[in-house]
Amino acid sequence: MSGKVELSEVAPRDGLQSIGPFVATETKVALVRKLHAAGLRRMEVGSFVSPRAIPQMADTAEVLAAAKELPGLECTVLVPNRRGFEQALALRPQRIGLFMSATEGHNRANVNRSRAESLAELAAIVREAPAEMRVRFNLSTCFHCPFEGVVPEAAVLDLVRGIAALDPAMEIALCDTTGNAAPDQVRRLFRHAIAEFGHRFAFHGHDTYGMGVANVAAAYDAGCRVFDAAAGGLGGCPFAPGATGNVAMEDVVWLFRRMGVATGVDWPLLLEAADFAAGIAGALPGGRMRGVPAARRAA
Repeated sequence: MSGKVELSEVAPRDGLQSIGPFVATETKVALVRKLHAAGLRRMEVGSFVSPRAIPQMADTAEVLAAAKELPGLECTVLVPNRRGFEQALALRPQRIGLFMSATEGHNRANVNRSRAESLAELAAIVREAPAEMRVRFNLSTCFHCPFEGVVPEAAVLDLVRGIAALDPAMEIALCDTTGNAAPDQVRRLFRHAIAEFGHRFAFHGHDTYGMGVANVAAAYDAGCRVFDAAAGGLGGCPFAPGATGNVAMEDVVWLFRRMGVATGVDWPLLLEAADFAAGIAGALPGGRMRGVPAARRAA
């Protein structure tokens, strides 16, 4: 494995979805453009979900249209079900993100169906996705569930076996939805998953308990090379009580810079984008690097 990572910016989707007051479409597009200017070339720009469930994502089509104009940007849109998939087919993002939970309790809270029902519907979508549309399968609550506690690694790996069999090339994200994972737990799960299924995994972490960056480092040590993060540390899951923001993109980039790992990100422009994200009305920012004077001077 090379000393290079691929970073997926999730602030426009996961970072904004929990904000109550509607964020203007123009503000969302401005955020996408600032993140792109900082060198980020993979981004979750929205989700095709019911606007009744998550009103903040009602303008995903407009944000996606603007994002697709940016050179070299791979746009991901989350798709929870067949209706969302049909919307994606009409608007053609470069990648769709499917999602379900590793635990029954969170899956029912999040999408109001059993894991078996979710897997059956998502399996059909994987089979029907056009060849030119990349697919990522996000598996939430792989480490801890707000309703069921710590999740057994064997149970997650058993579920991953069924997901991996759907498409041998499909990326699978193991997600720390509540931010309660510990680095040793993250390292073990990724090592076992990569040993059995190969280098096809991404890590999506939150920073609720202050272990987000340590968990990123643990996943990297285990062989993971694709990481989600959100500028300004924005985010949180509406259906995971107590969970706070995503690991801050600027913290993740600083980590890899110190480790000598290439990210392709422009540090000064990333700080500018993170400041913009943190200043969005209603946002609950997190992260450390924006508040470290020496890190800012390094720009």
